[in-house]
Amino acid sequence: MAALAVAMSVTAGGCSGDDGASDDAVDDPAAVDDGSDGRTGASAAPAPSPGCDGGPDAAADLEEMTLDVAGTSRRYLVSAPGWDGGDPLPVVLDFHGLAEGAEVHAQMSQLGPKGVDEGFITVFPHGTGEPVRWDGDLDPSANPDLEYVTALLDTVESERCVDRARVYATGLSNGAMMSSTLACVMADRIAAIAPVAGIQMPDGCDPERPVPVLTFHGTADPLLMFNGGINTDALAPVLGGGDEAAGGTTTTTPPPPDLEGPGYPETVGQWAALNGCDDAFTDEDVSDMVVHRTYDCPAEAPVEFYIIEGGGHTWPSSEFSQSIESIVGPTTFDIDASELAWTFFQQFSLPATD
Repeated sequence: MAALAVAMSVTAGGCSGDDGASDDAVDDPAAVDDGSDGRTGASAAPAPSPGCDGGPDAAADLEEMTLDVAGTSRRYLVSAPGWDGGDPLPVVLDFHGLAEGAEVHAQMSQLGPKGVDEGFITVFPHGTGEPVRWDGDLDPSANPDLEYVTALLDTVESERCVDRARVYATGLSNGAMMSSTLACVMADRIAAIAPVAGIQMPDGCDPERPVPVLTFHGTADPLLMFNGGINTDALAPVLGGGDEAAGGTTTTTPPPPDLEGPGYPETVGQWAALNGCDDAFTDEDVSDMVVHRTYDCPAEAPVEFYIIEGGGHTWPSSEFSQSIESIVGPTTFDIDASELAWTFFQQFSLPATD
């Protein structure tokens, strides 16, 4: 039953990864740019945080931390390599899905061990409520989760040596929605996002700079359906009520997917338009199961979409996702979402400020 609850969490309302993808299956991602085409990439000067003045940082392996936010105790997990001088470290914020929680999602994405190997700090924030979730409201005065993320970043940057120009956000399902919200309202602190199975275009999204976007979605997602709609029959047990608790459209079997239709293809197109990209896109077959969609965008604000044909509500190349296939559907190992997200993130940093 615990596995069932965990699995459903991944899905949630808006709801990882070992190195199972073969080199042959994945198309060669863009090399890290030197910034000459307008991108702020690996060669851009770092922006050291106050924590860089505090001496060496110890390594962390899913270390539980707490902080006070407006009188409420909030917690998060941190995985990090040790730091003893040298360049400050990038940060990846990895948001869990509905009812999932930070501990479960750390198993899902496996970004903690990857960060230790690759030299970045991974922070797994933890939401609130029952079931635990994220608030996608764009208004900071009405959304305590935005205050929490701001305080969390302030705390991590004060306690560890962080490159404040290289802070990124990803997440699954409801966590994908939260990373979408951050791109809208915290573009001054989030350099790029990579939502998995749940990217959103919130009403009123107006970031102060175009934010690079990489996203993933399965055409056979049984929960957040590829062409729109939420399978409330599946979500009701998690939300503790009937269809009205999930607030979506009851659909047991997703219709045949339209790769250029409404739902997630349309949402990705809206991000492309927001980032100043051309309407047209190019689809490239990565494997029999995976299509990589790219737009002609400004160099500093690309939009990329991995469409997993027959894929479920899953994190590509996650053994944890695969273990709960009966609930979330098939997981592809043709691509690795964690690997692709980190490769994508490395191309971007926040513009320098005076």
